Amino acid sequence: FITAEIGINHNGNIDITKKLIDMAVRTGCDAVKFQKRSVDKIYSKEILDSPRDSPWGTTTREQKLGLEFEKKEYDVINNYTKEKGIEWYASAWDLDSQSFLRNYDFRHNKIASAMLTDLELLNFVAEEKKHTFISTGMSSMDQISNAVEIFRKQNCPFELMHCNSSYPMATVEANLNCIKNLREKFQCDVGYSGHESMGYLICTTAVALGATSIERHVTIDRSMYGSDQAASLEEKGLDRMVRDIRLIDI
Repeated sequence: FITAEIGINHNGNIDITKKLIDMAVRTGCDAVKFQKRSVDKIYSKEILDSPRDSPWGTTTREQKLGLEFEKKEYDVINNYTKEKGIEWYASAWDLDSQSFLRNYDFRHNKIASAMLTDLELLNFVAEEKKHTFISTGMSSMDQISNAVEIFRKQNCPFELMHCNSSYPMATVEANLNCIKNLREKFQCDVGYSGHESMGYLICTTAVALGATSIERHVTIDRSMYGSDQAASLEEKGLDRMVRDIRLIDI
């Protein structure tokens, strides 16, 4: 299962979003993914008021709000992905965002690495009983165990995602042995969530090592504004990655 992680690489622009969805469809991805945040809830006033130059203004608040979509945009995404025949889902960074996402008929949920220790959010997501991808970047085995326990107690299907939370990640930091270690320790499927700086070799190697799903950041141009653009694949790289994964996974 291959997810093209759009995340915030749309830069608040629905036309760019459609181009990224089209790219995912052309290259044969199974889904596209976004990120949903309640900016005023997950960042302190001090951080939001701090200076930060961006296309939307001179504060961090303006930058964060500029990168967020609301119902109007997500309705467009929902309709456009249906029209194009590709699944979409999103990772919520707070309870209000997960409540909002329940307006849409997802097959999957996603727990971002940064949210793995938010046990209230994990329980809230697990209640939905949808197959959930759980990223494990920056997490200890005890923290991962706590998350697994919640999803098993709720009888919610899940899949751990090996992940290194460096943006962009250097190839030497991949530590793909974690895929086997997580699979053996927790007796579950394990995928790989990648945002490496160079190509897609880590993703194809992860599949060869048994990864059951791949999530990879994508962009229409790695030189665009944004913290994740340089850690993303453009269309040519995404096309080759999907092709090679399909050849390996037979």
